[in-house]
Amino acid sequence: MMKLLKLEYYKNLNYRPFKVFTILYFAILIALLFIGLADLKLFGNPINLKEQGMYDFPGIWNFTTWTVALLKIFLGLIIVFSISQEFSNRMFKQNTIDGLSREEFIGSKLITITLFTVISTLIVFGITLFLGKSYSTVQDSEMVFKEIFFIGNYFVKLFAFFCFLMFLSILLRKSVFVFLAFFVIWVGESILGGIEAYSRLTGMQGAQRNEVLQNEFFFSRLFPLESMSSLIPNPMLRLNMAKMMGLKYEFTYPTESLIACLVWCAIFIIGSYWILKRRDW
Repeated sequence: MMKLLKLEYYKNLNYRPFKVFTILYFAILIALLFIGLADLKLFGNPINLKEQGMYDFPGIWNFTTWTVALLKIFLGLIIVFSISQEFSNRMFKQNTIDGLSREEFIGSKLITITLFTVISTLIVFGITLFLGKSYSTVQDSEMVFKEIFFIGNYFVKLFAFFCFLMFLSILLRKSVFVFLAFFVIWVGESILGGIEAYSRLTGMQGAQRNEVLQNEFFFSRLFPLESMSSLIPNPMLRLNMAKMMGLKYEFTYPTESLIACLVWCAIFIIGSYWILKRRDW
């Protein structure tokens, strides 16, 4: 393991995009976690997310993981550029000539992915706990850790996303094709999900629609990107102003989405290895 970790370190040590996006990601991640302390403007009106309950337990676990998950594309860029340059610069071929096996190549990428995921998750956990302990109006020990499962969901979401990009990078080899494929898949999932939702909700009234969306199983939620997204719901309905408007936040643990993510992780890892074994590089 240490051999593969050192190999990845030396490969990316002098690769500027790797260092730039890594520093940029963690800097923005930390700054974004403190966004609730600043006064923001919504339609010209000032709003403070801390006063709206963003840092109150147990909802803070939902708020912070959902917010920083929006930044995962920055680390995704690192994964894509790192793998794509291996093929464009013929480093992969040279490494295999020097004795690096396909298994070790996949292993080195998985170690990098896991390392980024663990570090990001630990940072989010530590800062969330600090902010909650500092600013939450709820400090009951039972409520503090009631929704800590969002941290686990964040880990799975991030790891699955990176495995997805690793698979696309090995399949397509060029970063521009990877991002194009990612965009096409994202749009395709949105269209298919919209078609499924429309077919089920046609003719239903508002309250009935909400009940169906919250309680019924949708096959589109098993798609790669959609299953990742479903792990952490949008927490904006938990804000105090949303409650004052009569909006209700309801959450049922997305067991199907969690299982789907784990299955997709296995598919992406096995698929990446299969491609490496089948192609004559």
